[in-house]
This record gives sequence, structure tokens and C-alpha cells, in this order.
Amino acid sequence: MVSIDLNNSQRTMLTTLVNRYQQTGEAVTGETIAEEIDRNPGTVRNQMQSLTSLGLVEGIPGPTGGYKPTSEAFDAIDRQQIDEAESVVVAHDYERVDVTVEEINFTNVHDPEKCRARFHLQSSVQDFSESQAVILGPTPISKLVVAGTVVAVDESNSEILLDVAKIEAPVEEPEK
Repeated sequence: MVSIDLNNSQRTMLTTLVNRYQQTGEAVTGETIAEEIDRNPGTVRNQMQSLTSLGLVEGIPGPTGGYKPTSEAFDAIDRQQIDEAESVVVAHDYERVDVTVEEINFTNVHDPEKCRARFHLQSSVQDFSESQAVILGPTPISKLVVAGTVVAVDESNSEILLDVAKIEAPVEEPEK
């Protein structure tokens, strides 16, 4: 795999394209990307041309056209292509949001007073903000539930850093 250095603007646009494409499976217009990341559509078109020349984006012509990410796009943003991803419920501001959580990394669990988790989402994180209370879960396989307060939001990588207040996992009955 060849590493491609993307600037923050390119990474944000590519991540937004991949997120949208994984949600719909259809080409994503430049206007949709521009609206989601609050940028000018002309700027998005210019960046998409450079991403196309890097082999990360494919332009789709026609009335239902737009842009599709290539397999190299997924590699460039460290994302796996998932055909049938399962949603995980996330709640913030007392509202439920169904998103696909790509990864949960606990950055430190040695000190219960400073336990943090980094959530990598396959959707935009622009609706999240610092100091916001968030509950995530239960996760599909382990049924893990994590609750805490948002410490940081990284829009270019679709990540949220959470100061963990509580982690719950189901308790299995011992076999007799």
C-alpha cells in the first residue's frame, strides 16, 4: 500500500465522500459534500479533481452523477470497506442517532479518573460538540455500552474523543 499525504481539507472531503457513499451506495454530488462540510461547491470540485488525479476518487458523469471513492480512498483514510455494516445507537442531546462506529479505542484505562475512548464513525461528526453528554451502544457483538462527555471532535477523521464516565457490559451467567 502506498501512503498518500492528504492535507486536512482533502482528508475531510474524502472522508465525507466515503461516509456518504457507504450510506447510500450511490455517487455523491459535490454540492452534497459542500453542504455537509460547509464549504463552497467550487472549492469541493477543485479538490475532487486533485483527488481524482491521485486515484482516490472517480468522477461519474450525467444527471445522477457525482463522485465515488476508489478502493485506494479507503486505504488513504485508514478505513475498511464494509459491505454490511451494523449500526450502533448513539444518543446525544436526548436524541437517538443510528451511526456505524468503525472502531472504539480506549486511550487509557489504567486510571479510572482519566479513562478516555476514541470513537471512529462512518458518518459526519459535525453534530457533536465538546462538553456534550453521549451514550454509545450497545455494540452489535459484545453489547458494550459507553457513556461520557465529548472532549474533542476531529471532523477530518470522523472521530470523537470521549471522557468516559461509565462502561457497561452484560454479565454472563456461569455455566453449571
